[in-house]
Amino acid sequence: MKAFTLMDIAEACRGEYIGDKSLLTQCVSSVVIDSRLVQKGSLFVAIKGERTDGHLYAEKAYEMGALCVISEQLLPGDHPYILVKSSSQAIKDIAEAYRKLFENIEVIGITGSVGKTSTKEMIAAVLGQEFTVHKTQGNFNNELGVPLTLLAMPEDTEVAVVEMGINHFGEMTRLSRMVRPTICVLTNIGYCHLENLIDRDGVLKAKTEMFAYKEDDALIFVNGDDDKLITIPEEKITFGLGSGNDYYADNIENSGENSIACTISCRGQKFDVTIPALGNYMAINAAAAAAVGKALNMSDESIIKGIASYETVGSRANLIRTEMMKIIDDCYNANPNSVKASLETVCSMKGGRKVAVLGDMKELGESEKELHAAVGEFAAKCGVEVLVTVGELAKFISENAQGIEIHHFDTVDSAVEEIDTILHKDDIVLVKASHSMHFEKIVEFLKEL
Repeated sequence: MKAFTLMDIAEACRGEYIGDKSLLTQCVSSVVIDSRLVQKGSLFVAIKGERTDGHLYAEKAYEMGALCVISEQLLPGDHPYILVKSSSQAIKDIAEAYRKLFENIEVIGITGSVGKTSTKEMIAAVLGQEFTVHKTQGNFNNELGVPLTLLAMPEDTEVAVVEMGINHFGEMTRLSRMVRPTICVLTNIGYCHLENLIDRDGVLKAKTEMFAYKEDDALIFVNGDDDKLITIPEEKITFGLGSGNDYYADNIENSGENSIACTISCRGQKFDVTIPALGNYMAINAAAAAAVGKALNMSDESIIKGIASYETVGSRANLIRTEMMKIIDDCYNANPNSVKASLETVCSMKGGRKVAVLGDMKELGESEKELHAAVGEFAAKCGVEVLVTVGELAKFISENAQGIEIHHFDTVDSAVEEIDTILHKDDIVLVKASHSMHFEKIVEFLKEL
């Protein structure tokens, strides 16, 4: 990381440095919240979490080579530490100060209801062809993950691609203050976190808090097919599938073998790309990446190569082939928009029966029953032949899917016990639910059939 001294850190978080004053000019090698990740020269931030208290591991951090600890309480011994009121706030303040050391880089903030991670990975893959890129790892996109992402930026970073996720009003403002995006990308406004954000207008308001601390000359890229995003008053560049967008994808062809091909139109220019992933919505991500790449003066050749180098992350539309069937492992998370997109994907694939194994979608607020019911109606209409639902809310999916084979289970364990009797050889099986449903258990079972 860039030179970042203990004095810089203490000033950034307005903490009281306790220890050998001669160490104040020393630089930290990394900033971590997990004592197992401490290296020589690390700053260990002791955070009280739901499962454990980081202060219990302060001594271990010193033993592992930590230079200093951020602490909310007095620590024994003579090791240096910085005393603060809140470690959680301190790491945000420290990240904000560290971000400001990178004056001449592009920082791309990415948010939206669906597709944040896949869009982040696509943009990073494209920009990585011509720039030194630092990106959010996994889904480190919240008020703890974002500062850790920023504090992990190497000194030679030319572009940072930062995923920003929220579920309450005010969170995005705090993230934006740390990230200070020079480019803002918004993928869509869907039905998510409605127990806090009320409705899609609330989601739009919360997501566009990103603009609170964007750089004055920041570019804004939005999905122009989204009826909410197109209404924002800020000057914007649009991407999507509609030909009215500044950048759009058409001529989409699904190979059914974990890739799609399409044509990207970029303000009069066109080029063909192959995306090594499932789902027509991935063409939207490719259009977004092409738009950002063009804004940074990248060549068509680099953009095409970058899109082709995209890799799926985790349980997100990951195609698994077994001797028995094809499994689309998309069980990382779910909301009505993402489930419908995944259903369209499985129904567009060539091969055997189209089977959807769907579970509860969480955090949908007062409309949760109606939104689950709408997914059931959509599943029947789009071509699903066999529907398996699991969970209390998912029952509303099955109850509203008319004219197709339906099976419902109350729990994941009961589904695992019987699902092998439902499936046939050569089926194409989508597995999708909110992360808390633990549908990875179903995926692991299916892989063994």
